[in-house]
Amino acid sequence: MKKELKGNFFQRLSSKYVEKEILSFNEAREYLDVSKSLLYKLTLQRGISYFKPNGGKVYFKKQDLDSWMLQNEAKSKEHLEKELLNNLKS
Repeated sequence: MKKELKGNFFQRLSSKYVEKEILSFNEAREYLDVSKSLLYKLTLQRGISYFKPNGGKVYFKKQDLDSWMLQNEAKSKEHLEKELLNNLKS
């Protein structure tokens, strides 16, 4: 039941932003499923790209948010073994 609710939440969330390329601060926070303080910290430390037109509100490219989420991949044991075998063959 809990897994089903979580799946529905992410399905609604992704369909909500599927058409949008630029997200506001609050939309980005919801899209990434992070706290306000973490997203603010990431912008201050330049850990994530953002735009601030005329020094006002902060906006993000959805593509940049996706890239941030997919960094630091923890590869599976199987994937690492395949890489090792491929490197040994080379």
